[in-house]
Amino acid sequence: MNAKRILWLAAVAVGLLPACAVPAAPDDRVAELAKQVRDKGWIVYAARSASNETWDLFLMRPDGSQRRNITNTADYEEGGPRFSPDGKRLLYRRFAKGTVIHHDRWGFQGNLIIAESTGADPVEIGPDREYPWASWSPDGKQIACLTPKGITIVDLATKATVRELPRKGIYQQLFWSPDGKWFCGVANARIMWTVARLSAETGELNVVHEFQSCTPDWFPDSRRIIYPSRPASQNGYGFTQLWMSDGDGHGAEMIYGEDGYHIYGGALSPDGRYVLFTRCADDGGGSEKSGAPICVMRLSDAPAVAGPSPALRKLHPTANDAPVLQLAEGWEPHWTYAEIGVRQ
Repeated sequence: MNAKRILWLAAVAVGLLPACAVPAAPDDRVAELAKQVRDKGWIVYAARSASNETWDLFLMRPDGSQRRNITNTADYEEGGPRFSPDGKRLLYRRFAKGTVIHHDRWGFQGNLIIAESTGADPVEIGPDREYPWASWSPDGKQIACLTPKGITIVDLATKATVRELPRKGIYQQLFWSPDGKWFCGVANARIMWTVARLSAETGELNVVHEFQSCTPDWFPDSRRIIYPSRPASQNGYGFTQLWMSDGDGHGAEMIYGEDGYHIYGGALSPDGRYVLFTRCADDGGGSEKSGAPICVMRLSDAPAVAGPSPALRKLHPTANDAPVLQLAEGWEPHWTYAEIGVRQ
C-alpha cells in the first residue's frame, strides 16, 4: 500500500473524509480537487440519519469532511434545503415522520421551515402544504411560491402576498434567479418535462430545453441554467446527464454523464467554478429511498464522461475524463461560501 493510499485511509479513520470519498485506486487529480475545495464553505443536504433512519439535514465541507447532522429529529423528516443568498439562514421542508418524499412533487409536500444555517431556531412559516416550492428572493426578504393558480411573491416579515404572476405552464421546481429578474422551472410548454425561463418583470416565458429535461437551477451569473436531461438520441429509456445552456436556450452543452446513472441535484458553487450533483443508479434522485452519492467536479473539465459508457462516448467523442470527488449519500445538495459555526 503506497503512502497516498495510507493518507486517504487515515483521513477516513478520523472522520475527516467519508469512506465513499476513497477512490478504488489513488488518483492524484481527485486528491488535488479535494484539496482545492476543502475550505470553500459548506454543502447542506438531506440524508438518512443513522440513529433514527428519518431524513435529516446535514452539513459537510465540500471535500466531505466535518460532516454533521444539524436537525437530528426522530419525529420528522426534512429535505430540500437551500441557503439564503447571504448563507446565514436555511429554507427547507419538514414532513411528517414516515412520509415518502416524492422526487418530483416534494415542493408541494410538508411544511416550510426557515432556520439559522446551523439548524438552530427552526420556525414553521405555514401549515402543511402551504408556500409550495418556496424559493429565496435575492435579498432574502421574500419568497416566491408556485401554486396551481400562479407564482406568488410573499413578504417573509408580514407573510403578505405582494405580487402574483401567471405560471405559464410551470408546474414544479421553481427557483428565483440571483439577480431577481427571472424564474426557472419545469413546464408543460409545447411538451411536458421542458425547462423554461419566465421573466419576473413581464411574465413572458421562453423554452430553455425541451424533451425529458427537469429540475433546473441557476448559475451565479443569472445568465445560464443547469439541468438534467435525457436526450432523444439515446436508445430506449436511457439515462440522465447534467447539462447547461443560456437562459434563452442557446449554447446547450453536456456537463457530465455516465451510462448506468441518472445525474440530478445539479447546482453550482457560489463562484460558478465547481459543479455539485448526485449520481444515482435509479431514476428520480433517490428521495424515495436513501439518496445517492453527492459529487463535485470542476466546471472547466466539462463536458465529461465517466466510466466505460460506450453509448455516451459515441455521442460525445471529445468529452473529457474528469476527476470527480464522490462524497456522502444524500439528496438535493446546496452550496454556500459563508462560514457556519456550530449550533448553540
